[in-house]
Amino acid sequence: MHGHYARHNGRERVGMNAKAAKCIAVILLWAMLLTGCAQSEGGTASGGVVSVQASTVGRYLAIATSDTDTFDPQCTSDHYLVALNVFDRLVEVSVDREGRTKIVPSLAESWEISEDGYVYTFHLRQDVTYSNGSPLTASDVRYTMMRLLTNPDSCNQDVVSAVFGAEALREGRLQTLAGFIIHNDYEFAIVLSQPYAAFLACLSTPGASVLDQESTTMAGRLFGKTAQYTVGTGPFVMEDWKPGVEMKLKANQKCWSGPPRCGGMTVRIVSDSESQRLLFENGTLDILDLDNMGTEAEYFYHGDIYQKKLRRGSRVGINYIALNSSIQPLNDVRVRKALQLALDREMLLKAMVGGRGQVENGIFPRGLIGHNARLPEIPFDLNRARELLEEAGYPDGFDLEISVPSDALQNRTELAELAAAMWRKAGVNARVVLVDADTFMTRRRAGAVSCYINQWSADFNDPDNFIYTFFGTERNTRTRSLCYGNEAIMERVCKARGIVDENARLQEYQELERIIVQDDAAWIPLYSQQHYFVVSDRVGGFKVAWNGWSNTNYRDVVLLE
Repeated sequence: MHGHYARHNGRERVGMNAKAAKCIAVILLWAMLLTGCAQSEGGTASGGVVSVQASTVGRYLAIATSDTDTFDPQCTSDHYLVALNVFDRLVEVSVDREGRTKIVPSLAESWEISEDGYVYTFHLRQDVTYSNGSPLTASDVRYTMMRLLTNPDSCNQDVVSAVFGAEALREGRLQTLAGFIIHNDYEFAIVLSQPYAAFLACLSTPGASVLDQESTTMAGRLFGKTAQYTVGTGPFVMEDWKPGVEMKLKANQKCWSGPPRCGGMTVRIVSDSESQRLLFENGTLDILDLDNMGTEAEYFYHGDIYQKKLRRGSRVGINYIALNSSIQPLNDVRVRKALQLALDREMLLKAMVGGRGQVENGIFPRGLIGHNARLPEIPFDLNRARELLEEAGYPDGFDLEISVPSDALQNRTELAELAAAMWRKAGVNARVVLVDADTFMTRRRAGAVSCYINQWSADFNDPDNFIYTFFGTERNTRTRSLCYGNEAIMERVCKARGIVDENARLQEYQELERIIVQDDAAWIPLYSQQHYFVVSDRVGGFKVAWNGWSNTNYRDVVLLE
């Protein structure tokens, strides 16, 4: 079968050629509240060209982060500092001058996609070595994907779940990944079980970081926990890690994409906001993340001496409240709608982040492909909320627990307390309950948590990363304790992943978003927010990541004299 060729974002999108056909064949604000008043050319997302003539290239950049028990990119959904700096992926996200994101080559120098969207053929760079000197080959990529599916501690399996045979490998019915076909050391094809428009974007996420098969296998459970065994291809090498104290990353001088512009990174493990502020003020830290510092951040937002040192970017994410639709009385849409209407979300935005953000009315936040600015606003209407509760048979309200895990940051608890206070004004006896972190996750995955507050940020710029994660399957919605019961809508969410026409796909996603949030009131969108950092005068080249994450790639950051 012969296909036509068409240029698409600087790379070839090809028809079903002989190679693709062969692959297919092989597969088959507290006070206010209390008073009643809330493929083409390469590039990196971090970007930034800074002269290194005036820099101290050998100096280590100093930052702070919270602790974790592993830096294995496949086994964390939050601590991505090592993943983004020690490892690389087949493709990366780049941002143009207008702020638009695109997928660009990384370890894969080029690729082709069959016209029907089933087969992706990748061509690896032939000059890439890991920090231990081992060459990158297609076998490493296959090993990475198989480990992602079979590692019992993996929490990023969705990255490759669309590959043909992924489920069979995960369940132990096959011993290899059937949809991964190696042509030679530097060329391979991936066959999907159905077309999936966001597949390339998935491969740009930290969880898709490519591992060295030999050293990772040898390391066993020490991988991601011991510097010696955590080997990647990225601009930094894990030099040392003292859990609870600090981690050191040194420059990878032999990195295929060139060495970083600083000598390395010293990462202090500091959770306390006041301690982080003091460390920045006395010059120990070069960059300070203000996102989760609570009231300590106000010192920098409003201090005159720091205004020129602030750097900001939009967090492509959303703060939301999850409601469990399987638990009485939350199984009544009128009750869920009442809870939506009883929240003054503008007040929450002002109280929690000083108004530095925007109220959201759906699932897809601003900055995400598919965001619908025309969604109807969910108003603050306390009277209508009371009416709906009475219609549902709860004129005197009901008891509602808002669960907060014990390891949550203080601002999460504060937000929950504010929401509970607003709901009490509607007659709902809402209270915040602190739950042991492990117990919370066990209960949440079992679909047993009634209500909780969380934040979700984009792993990749596609609405699939949001709507499928929460409402794509019975398993997905249960493990988030949403327990959404509209099976017809979930089936449509799954089918939308395979729509090849981009406009048609986004239109379907927006209609599904409207039904889930506006008609079914299956969750409560709160707000998206700006993400601020403060940087010292000696730092140059720092840019906030395209998605506003706390973790970013530091290869282009310079320490100036």
